[in-house]
Amino acid sequence: MRVTQAKQVSGFQRYLYLTIGILITAVGIYFFKFPNNFSTGGVSGLSLILGRVFPSPVLTPSVFMLIINAALLVVGFVVLGRSFAFSTVYCSMLLSLATAAMERIWPLAAPMTNQPLLELCFAVLLPAFGSAILFHYDASSGGTDIIAMIVRKYTSMNIGMALMVADAFIAGSAIFIFGVEAGLFSILGLMMKSLMVDFVTDSFRMRKCFQIITTNPDPVVKFITVDLHRGATLEDVYGAYHHEKKTMIITVLTRAQALMLRRYLHANDPHAFMIITSSTEIVGKGFLSN
Repeated sequence: MRVTQAKQVSGFQRYLYLTIGILITAVGIYFFKFPNNFSTGGVSGLSLILGRVFPSPVLTPSVFMLIINAALLVVGFVVLGRSFAFSTVYCSMLLSLATAAMERIWPLAAPMTNQPLLELCFAVLLPAFGSAILFHYDASSGGTDIIAMIVRKYTSMNIGMALMVADAFIAGSAIFIFGVEAGLFSILGLMMKSLMVDFVTDSFRMRKCFQIITTNPDPVVKFITVDLHRGATLEDVYGAYHHEKKTMIITVLTRAQALMLRRYLHANDPHAFMIITSSTEIVGKGFLSN
């Protein structure tokens, strides 16, 4: 089981972040995806196709979303467990209700602009950013996100590639339902969404790995352990040029903590030599565990 810093937030904070992620997703879907017939996958894309194939004043795309999400939630409950299912029920129901509410409050008869590429960017970036927030807190908006998480669970695929696999058929179907132009936009949007989800998810998990070589390690170690509440590893090293014995401090920090450490070293140990690398996969206490 993966344990991340996200798990350390309170239940209220977690559901607040999930709500924000869902509302961002709903805005992208309703205002930019639906009016342009961008079927970039997902239940929203499938609902858009079904709404066109089976036109009805009752079975609108938002109603199709509600029905399909309910069916896939059963699958998610069986395969991914109760905890995931509870969060996903909340997110999927909120997404369906939010899009249905927007249909009533801000009815759209046409796209907001005459720039389809501009609208595609918002139709992809907003839901991708919202989905990344949900994935970061071990939840999803339901639908094909559930399929993607099942694929990720049983294979070595990252979440972006799993989304592309799960949504490829839906995006490709847009060519036959909405025409070549809308279909090609949908396929392009699916690829953009997959890349964006991976990028944002990795950004949430980004950590800074420090290797600090100094002749005075004690104050630095104290700052890391006492002020930043992080661990550190010490190693004796030997300079090849001056043949001087030094200490290398190895530590892993969040981006905010990394900025604080850099400022501390700049003010208190300006001659320290730092090697800083970025990583999204840190396994150990306080980060990820197998």
